[in-house]
Amino acid sequence: MANVVQIMAGSYEQIIFGYKVTCESVSEWKATADFTHHAHTQSISAVATSERFVVTGSKDETIQLYDLKKGVEHGALLHHDGTITCLEFYGSSHLLSGAEDGLICVWSTKKWECLKSIPAHRGKVTSLSVHPSGKLALSVGTDKTLRTWNLIDGRAAFIKNIKMIAQIVRWSPDGDKYVVVIDEKVDIYDLATASLTGTITNPKRISSIKFITNSILAIAGDDEKVRLCDVGTEQWLCEFTAHETRVKAVDCFSAEEYVVLVTASNDGFIKMWKLVISEELKPPTLLGEVNSTARLTCMAVWTPELILEAKEDPEPVVTAAEVAELAKEITRSKRVRIATDAVIIEDESQPKKKAKKGTGRKQKKQPNVTI
Repeated sequence: MANVVQIMAGSYEQIIFGYKVTCESVSEWKATADFTHHAHTQSISAVATSERFVVTGSKDETIQLYDLKKGVEHGALLHHDGTITCLEFYGSSHLLSGAEDGLICVWSTKKWECLKSIPAHRGKVTSLSVHPSGKLALSVGTDKTLRTWNLIDGRAAFIKNIKMIAQIVRWSPDGDKYVVVIDEKVDIYDLATASLTGTITNPKRISSIKFITNSILAIAGDDEKVRLCDVGTEQWLCEFTAHETRVKAVDCFSAEEYVVLVTASNDGFIKMWKLVISEELKPPTLLGEVNSTARLTCMAVWTPELILEAKEDPEPVVTAAEVAELAKEITRSKRVRIATDAVIIEDESQPKKKAKKGTGRKQKKQPNVTI
C-alpha cells in the first residue's frame, strides 16, 4: 500500500499511543511507534480518528484533540460533566460525543464549536452510532432506552424502552440493520421493519464489536478469544485466541485481497490478523504485533481511505423530509405511529398504556444542525 495505516490506542496510564503500520509482505505487517501523547489526568475511555485529528475521551471529563498532520496537541473540549463514554466522527466535518452526564454533543471540526448539546438520556450515555447517511444517529444509555436522533434538529425521533442496560449500539456499513449489545448478547434489528430479527449469545460479556462486512461481525469479550458471526444467519463462523488476557477492542481495515483485523488487549499487545473473506471462513493468521507495555482500554484504526472519502464525497445536503422518511423506516410498525417533530415511545418492558393528555413538556428551541 502506498499510504500508511495508523493505529491509535488509549490506556489506563492516561497515554494515547500512535503506530504507523506498513506492509512488509503478504504475510507480514509491521507497526512502528509514531507518537505518544499524555494529555489526560485519568484513564482514557474512548478514541476516534478523522482525516486530520485523533480525539480521546477520559474519566477526567475532557476530550483532548491531537493534530495528526502537524503532530501537535490541538486543545481540549470541556463541555461534558462526567466520564466521556463514546466518540464518533461523521466524515471530517463533525464529531459526536457522549458522556456520563447524559448529553450528546455535536461539534464542528472547523472551529471546534459545540453546535448542539442534546439531553439524550436520563443517566449515562453508553454508546452512540451515526447512520451512514449522516441523517440519523442511535444512542443507548443507563436509562434502558434505545433512542433514534434526527440530526437535522437534534430531536429524538423515536424512543424504545428495552429491558436492560445496553453497552454498545452499531449500524451496519450499509445502514440496513443495526445491533445492540446487552452484556453477552447481540440483538439484531432490521431497518425496514424496525423489528428484532435475532439474537447471538457470546460465551462472555462483550467489550467490543466491529462489522467486517455488512453481514460478518467480529465480537470480543471478557476472554482471550475473538469470534466471528454472520448476523444474517445468526451462526458462528469461526473463533481464534487473540491474546493472553481479555480483548478490549477490535477494529479492521481492508488490504488488496484480504481484511486486516486489529485487536488490542489488557496485556498491552496490539495484533494484526490476516482474514480472507470466503464462503467457508477460516480463523485468521497473525501478521504482526507490537507491545505498548500499557494496559490498553480502547483503539481506533485510521486508514488513507478516510482522506479519500472526505475529499471525494462532499458533505450531503439533507432535508427535513428526507430525515422524516428514514426515521419512518426505522420506526415502521403496526403498533407505532411516528412523527419526527415529536417523541414517540415504544416500551418493550412494560404493558402498553394510553397516553394522558396535557403531560408534554416544552423544550427549549435550539438552532438547527445539519450533518
